[in-house]
Amino acid sequence: MDDFEYHEDEDYNFNDSYDYNYEHSVCDKEDVRSFAGVFLPVIYAVVLVVGLAGNALVVVVYTSRLRLRTLTDVCILNLAISDLLLLFTLPFWAADAVHGWKLGSAACKINSFLYSTNFSCGMLLLACISVDRYRAVARNPTGRIGTGARVRRQWLLVCVALWTLASFLGLPELIFSTTRHSHHRISCTAIYPTSMARPAKAALELLEVMLRFLLPFLVMVVCYCCVGRVLSKAAGVRRDRKWRALRVLLAVVAVFLLTQLPYNVVKLCRAMDVIYILVTDCEVSKGLDRALQVTESLALAHACINPLLYAFIGSSFRGHILKAAKHLGQRLGRHPRQVNEEPAVEIALNTCTQNQSQSGSEEQDTSTFTI
Repeated sequence: MDDFEYHEDEDYNFNDSYDYNYEHSVCDKEDVRSFAGVFLPVIYAVVLVVGLAGNALVVVVYTSRLRLRTLTDVCILNLAISDLLLLFTLPFWAADAVHGWKLGSAACKINSFLYSTNFSCGMLLLACISVDRYRAVARNPTGRIGTGARVRRQWLLVCVALWTLASFLGLPELIFSTTRHSHHRISCTAIYPTSMARPAKAALELLEVMLRFLLPFLVMVVCYCCVGRVLSKAAGVRRDRKWRALRVLLAVVAVFLLTQLPYNVVKLCRAMDVIYILVTDCEVSKGLDRALQVTESLALAHACINPLLYAFIGSSFRGHILKAAKHLGQRLGRHPRQVNEEPAVEIALNTCTQNQSQSGSEEQDTSTFTI
């Protein structure tokens, strides 16, 4: 996790390691630490409760009731798992903001690694979902989606590759994160060897901006623009359904941009400061630290919004929720009609014949954009 006290004064020098904060401190940051001790626990508590509820429901439904028909389904399940692992680290960071780190160096490394890895994995999975939706409309003109053993192996390889890349991005946190004493408290942060401190810090900041934000954002924009163009030209679909689907695409991109752009702009400023030592004014330095706290909290809110954007907006997922409610009502002795199933509302993204459309069933695998 990023060090909120980026320019914080240190109480001692390291003999064989280098802490960028010590050499380039511009003033005391007690008020910044006080702000973090109040702001972060409240925000993290809200994100944790809302995110746990939504993502846990996604995992339960996808693993128990909903058949994984596409790579998007697999990615949504992995996205929910990644968000849950990310959320589980927040209580420790909240306690760190209030009382300092009390769990030792090993726990510091593990928590930092889990935070960084799952944050990165979530962003990469969002890009993968957009690629799969593009592939469904542009590379699969027959409308049939294979679900054989070969295809499932391909899904597994994609997920393994994404988790491996995310773990690679989290590896520096596992290696360099440790505890340090500063201002009569212990904190958990990354400390780099002297020979690589400044270039390593700047390179990691820039790499995270590129792989966590720029790459997923560009992939989403390109893929969803292509999907949107196909939706707008889809024949035999009512105009209101087209616009509803397009609004979903716009919402996905807009939410990603609004939650991730501010945080990555601040990270980019931090990287430039590491390289050129731009911040020399105390108030500017404090403002940058507070901006990091606020924008990173906003970025974490995406873990709460993901279930709404990628699961609950799908009528098939909502249908399974309603079916589960119906079965529960039947077990409790309620009449089945008291809980009505919501019909699936899907826009076909292929050019099927009329006979194919009439013979399709609920279990038929077709390329569709579900809204």
